[in-house]
Amino acid sequence: MGVTLVTGPVRSGKSRYVVEIAQRSGRRVSYVATAMRDGSDGEWDSRLTRHVHDRPSTWELIESASLHPEALAALFREGSPEQCIVVDALGTWLAARIATNIDALERDFAAFEVRMDAEAADLAQVMLESQAQVVVVAEEVGWDIVPVAASARLFRDVLGRMKQRLAAGADAVFLVVCGFALDLRALGSTI
Repeated sequence: MGVTLVTGPVRSGKSRYVVEIAQRSGRRVSYVATAMRDGSDGEWDSRLTRHVHDRPSTWELIESASLHPEALAALFREGSPEQCIVVDALGTWLAARIATNIDALERDFAAFEVRMDAEAADLAQVMLESQAQVVVVAEEVGWDIVPVAASARLFRDVLGRMKQRLAAGADAVFLVVCGFALDLRALGSTI
């Protein structure tokens, strides 16, 4: 059916824009929340609660942080043309994957990077092949300094490559900055 990728920095309006796209679709919406809940972090829980209040309560909620990659992929494979699947967001999905497998990163960084890249590529591919309309939020993290921690560098690099894969096959790609959505397909050229 098609993928719309919405990327941008923190507090730029990405999630708000994605909600608008999904509402305009006229389809049944499934909202894939990728963040891991952490009862010991009040600020994080407050962020997640804000996201809950900012989207329609009638949408199906799928909390995917604890899902096996194959179970998450199945959501897209089983998607129908009458459905809009919103993924918010790729960065929190990847952070959860790294956090739950941190021992593998510490044992063999190179092998773990290959594994994370493969998981990211597989997820991007099933999104692109879905019969549902897929609308994806992705964070911009590559515009800053090179992180000191290996896990942060891995996160930044895998997320960047994943977004490039999605953007190459997406029907629409938007950069949201300061509450403005810029159509990258109309403004840019592929490299």
